[in-house]
Amino acid sequence: KKKLKISGRELASVPEQVFGLDQLQVLEMSPERESCLMYRMELLPREISRLKNLTLLYMDSNNLKKIPAEIGTLRHLERLTLSNNHLSSLPPEMGALQRLRSLHLANNSLTELPAPLCQLRSLTFLDVSDNKIGTIPSSIRHLEKLETLLLLFNSLESLPEDVCLLRNLHTLWLGNNHLRSLPASFGELVNLDWGYNYCSCNFEGNPLESPPPAVCSRGPGEIRKYFLSFHRA
Repeated sequence: KKKLKISGRELASVPEQVFGLDQLQVLEMSPERESCLMYRMELLPREISRLKNLTLLYMDSNNLKKIPAEIGTLRHLERLTLSNNHLSSLPPEMGALQRLRSLHLANNSLTELPAPLCQLRSLTFLDVSDNKIGTIPSSIRHLEKLETLLLLFNSLESLPEDVCLLRNLHTLWLGNNHLRSLPASFGELVNLDWGYNYCSCNFEGNPLESPPPAVCSRGPGEIRKYFLSFHRA
């Protein structure tokens, strides 16, 4: 059996028999979004390392407080969902998940973007919305394949210039932070094209002054012009 979904209102642990399914590729232990349920699992057992062939692991809406270091042994993992838990940190071993393309961490208790994430060179989707993240490390520039970055409802007061090196970004949501300004090179993110997709970038709920919201709403071209004229002045 290569796909397994475990469900139940009282789900609090992973049945031991699961770790004997060494050919398992998809393991889902998240309630359906429409159900508004929360499971009660507090711990992902270290035995998860026995599932060497896992490509998809869904652990949303549990009660997880910690992820074991053994997660780093799942070298085939491509998608990991950990949203709606109680995580305040991630193990450095996560940096070994070099096939990981999609990582969901929304609505946890993270206060910073963990350094191991910036080692995930294959990552194309990263959602860290609704945490308490206050800074973005400059090492984020290493995520050169990143296409979607969701940072809504955090505590960001500034963005590093390194974010502007993520030239493959198509979606960047920055709403409801504390941003007063954008980096001068922000307009170089030309794939954030408001003309084709208004939702490709979101600034709502920030006290932006430079550029002002009216300029931001017109897209990267106008943002680039704004900084050029500001520099000349």
